[in-house]
Amino acid sequence: MNMLAKRIIPCLDVKDGRTVKGINFVNLRDAGDPVELGKAYSEQGADELVFLDIAATHEGRKTFTDMVSRVAAAISIPFTVGGGIHELADVARLLEAGADKVSLNSAALRNPQLVNDIAARFGSQVCVAAIDARHDEDGWYCYVNGGRIRVERTLFDWAREVADRGAGEILFTSMDHDGVKQGFPNEALARLSDELSIPVIASGGAGAKEHFADAFRLGHADAALAASVFHFGEIKIPELKQYLRDEGICVRL
Repeated sequence: MNMLAKRIIPCLDVKDGRTVKGINFVNLRDAGDPVELGKAYSEQGADELVFLDIAATHEGRKTFTDMVSRVAAAISIPFTVGGGIHELADVARLLEAGADKVSLNSAALRNPQLVNDIAARFGSQVCVAAIDARHDEDGWYCYVNGGRIRVERTLFDWAREVADRGAGEILFTSMDHDGVKQGFPNEALARLSDELSIPVIASGGAGAKEHFADAFRLGHADAALAASVFHFGEIKIPELKQYLRDEGICVRL
């Protein structure tokens, strides 16, 4: 168990420059504006943010890049962007706009060399390998296309491979747990964290403050990401961090 502070990371889905997946932040003039939201989360004590471009159409990419520049100007915490990244030029464009890291999902499975190339050109710390996996009857398998198509790679083998190829972090979303709010997949998380030398971010399943504590204690995760519990104010970040601190978990207050 390393003593680095555990990170809390809100995730925002963005389409055509607007945040989707309803958000009802109190006292926020425009909950649809990702920049306003990013600022609010930053002020509440989020450690990092993730913005996912879920449209990722050609014209949408320019809108998203513009949004990244606005986010970079408005917040001081690190943020990761994902969606529609297929080549080094995409990465360069988003980093130049001000993003700290990029997250690759399906693109990495289709072209694993991309992970090596990003790490070599921009550094491992820039490359977050996002893995969507599901616990099928025959084990944990990776999925692409927003979780619609199974690929014949197991979660653990693929995670090891992307780590070897130079990814700086793994963002693991359990499709079984995502949106169910029954907690993170702590057994799989613990195995990933124990087998890999790079940080693992837990994603999918947060429904209560206890779930975050479990992801850190039982799942040995380095960070925990969530969307709706933060967006709907079900869990407030300052309260979550105070709770974790009271539980003896090292977080940045």
